[in-house]
Amino acid sequence: MSRTGEAVDISAATVADHDAIAALNRAAFGGEDEVGIIQRLRGDDLVAVELVAVRAGAIVGHILLSELPTTMDGRPVGALALAPMAVLPGQQKRGIGGRLIEAALDEGRRLGYAAVIVLGHPDYYPRFGFSAALASKLASPFQGEAFMALELVPGALDGQAGTVTYPPAFGL
Repeated sequence: MSRTGEAVDISAATVADHDAIAALNRAAFGGEDEVGIIQRLRGDDLVAVELVAVRAGAIVGHILLSELPTTMDGRPVGALALAPMAVLPGQQKRGIGGRLIEAALDEGRRLGYAAVIVLGHPDYYPRFGFSAALASKLASPFQGEAFMALELVPGALDGQAGTVTYPPAFGL
């Protein structure tokens, strides 16, 4: 899968990209937490979608969607966690993050997943369809306006109450 436009290519991450992805996440988040999450998710074979944004031969953005055990009214829901998503600080506010999110959601749909959960900025993620109200029915370590859900399959999160169980890779 590859998307081209505005001198940024979006494509699947490869093993050869791992060091650059780690450096990007350190620069974007100012530490090792996200790098550790990425490494643990890979090690636990939970990565469903991992994409990079490349400009002029350099990785300037990264997104990872991992399998996230989720139920609604006792039935399993094929859900993904969106975490982390990073854009190199000097490349932010140019639409790269949005392109990564859209491409990752498209790939999640293509792979047959039903929902995506994110803990993110409440002014940013709703533009992609994420909703705190939809996630409010899900018991998890997170609550509030930054904990949001998006249905990739309409009705996937219909029900009274559900649970989200973050894997140990998230360090919770």
